[in-house]
Amino acid sequence: MRFNWGKERSKLLARAGDQLFTAGDTCSGFMRIHSGQLKVVMGAENGREVVLYRVGPGEICLQSFTCLNSGTAYCGEGYAESDIWGEVLSKSEYWRRISRDAKFRDELFGAVSDRLTEYEALIEDVALVDFDTRLARVLLRQMDDDGFVRATHAALATEAATGRAVISRRLSGFADAGLVWIKRGEIQVRDMDGLARLARVEARAHSAKPLRDPTLRPLSAAE
Repeated sequence: MRFNWGKERSKLLARAGDQLFTAGDTCSGFMRIHSGQLKVVMGAENGREVVLYRVGPGEICLQSFTCLNSGTAYCGEGYAESDIWGEVLSKSEYWRRISRDAKFRDELFGAVSDRLTEYEALIEDVALVDFDTRLARVLLRQMDDDGFVRATHAALATEAATGRAVISRRLSGFADAGLVWIKRGEIQVRDMDGLARLARVEARAHSAKPLRDPTLRPLSAAE
């Protein structure tokens, strides 16, 4: 990972797997990603983790926004899921744009609103939605075009906000029901319609948010 600091704007370059921030770090500026994806997770003392959100081009890192506006430290950890290229606005430049650039301000607050909507969906998923439904949604989200989920049980546990043993037990149940085929290091979806039905059952019952993440309003790249 490399930060090339300038006066008001600096380049942000990170390789896949790099950690950009950790809990307790102070925020040096406002991060804007132009390519690549950042994953933000929060961990507990018992070792369990949950994925809070992901940040792609034009989207906002709510942790950075909160730290800059409240003066608090990061409470989560940010990892590059792929190579990232972007920029970091200094604190002074960030506040200057908020006060003087109406377009930047409107796009910023719109993106924050959309991100909070994602948080509501996450809380609803964890607190109200049946676990099998939640796991089905995770599998559909992680599945590639060939119908494979190339993730470890530990990684799926982070996505579903649970423990690895729970994931392994329920995936065995899914396999017995003919929904998936479990292989080492990957899971093949065998019954797409059945998995989709399972993912929608609780969504209809609780009027949950759509399975796909809401489309965030893009923050325009700086000139």
